[in-house]
Amino acid sequence: MEPLERSFALIQRGTQEILLEDALRKKLALGRPLRIKAGFDPTAPDLHLGHTVLINKLRQFQELGHEILFLIGDFTGMIGDPTGKSATRKPLSREEIQGNARTYRDQVSHILDPDKTRVVFNSEWMDQLGTAGLVQLAARHTVARMLERDDFSARFKAGQPIAIHEFLYPLIQGYDSVALRADVELGGTDQKFNLLVGRQLQEAYGQEPQVVITLPILEGLDGVQKMSKSLGNYIGITDPPEEMFGKIMSVSDELMWRYFELLSHRAISEIEGWQKAVEEGTNPRDIKMELGLELVNRFHGRDQAARARDDFIARFQHGALPEDLAEVHLTTGADGRLAIANLLKEAGLVKSTSEAIRLIGQGAVRIDGERVEDRQLQCSAGSVGVYQVGKRRFAKVRLS
Repeated sequence: MEPLERSFALIQRGTQEILLEDALRKKLALGRPLRIKAGFDPTAPDLHLGHTVLINKLRQFQELGHEILFLIGDFTGMIGDPTGKSATRKPLSREEIQGNARTYRDQVSHILDPDKTRVVFNSEWMDQLGTAGLVQLAARHTVARMLERDDFSARFKAGQPIAIHEFLYPLIQGYDSVALRADVELGGTDQKFNLLVGRQLQEAYGQEPQVVITLPILEGLDGVQKMSKSLGNYIGITDPPEEMFGKIMSVSDELMWRYFELLSHRAISEIEGWQKAVEEGTNPRDIKMELGLELVNRFHGRDQAARARDDFIARFQHGALPEDLAEVHLTTGADGRLAIANLLKEAGLVKSTSEAIRLIGQGAVRIDGERVEDRQLQCSAGSVGVYQVGKRRFAKVRLS
């Protein structure tokens, strides 16, 4: 295979769509580093594996010698991306955005070479554009074209309000490509409309239009909805090694192959060999461990990955508890009791009492190995027990 075709095949792997393939081949044949853009609104302080589907593709471009433009949408984040939303999305404050942006810069260095990655903020050019420039930008697009977008169209037909500032979001995202003179822009499949606006605006400003590459949206641990912190179905790239490994092992056998496809750097032939082995009787759990090792190794190193695997085997296959299980001391109320939902929250096993109640209803909470069924259970002062939430969270709690 010729070098150009090898590069194209690597880029094409795991993508949903390349618009246009011939244009990408021509750009790759130019013999110069291409400017590869991907934008992230810092709407949450942590990256998860769903984000890395796109960032891994940036890494591949980087390894091929191209320039990576990691754009943090500090300006657009204050608008709020309406993509896929059935209602106006609440914008973030500048302080929230700046804090989240700092975290993004630190975390992305786990995947991209920081010395070869240019981190840019779209406030750099949007603050200079000014009101008059923004009006001129808006004149280059029509309301009719905006209403071609599925979410806007659905809300318009349903009589739901669409704020004027929401129309600005795809325009500004598209203008980012003009300001950066992007050759290629990457985004999720839900961003296709916005990416194509970038192509249109580049042409309007006399630039060669960028190639658009869309990547699939990674399903979360539930296998249904996209991975999201707000839905609690995510694997954070800063999750502790044991927690990350355990979450990967909780993925269904069917979803495992989707994760291999979008997250693994293994050769396709190797993954296909494992699929055949499972069809012939190999336990998919053993293959899933390979995925867990690869991903934990990527973010925590080989030793931590091996330790997480061994901990998982000891804890769940042999019924052992973590050796370093700390004892948590909690205080009951004046009546000498503490509600189970409050106990789980105060012990750090859940984020909220509502989450605790929901998990009890799902049969995911145990005390000393016995499933808790009473959501109103009151735990008494003087008791000591091992509380478990799901398969990975434990705490030895002493009440006084």
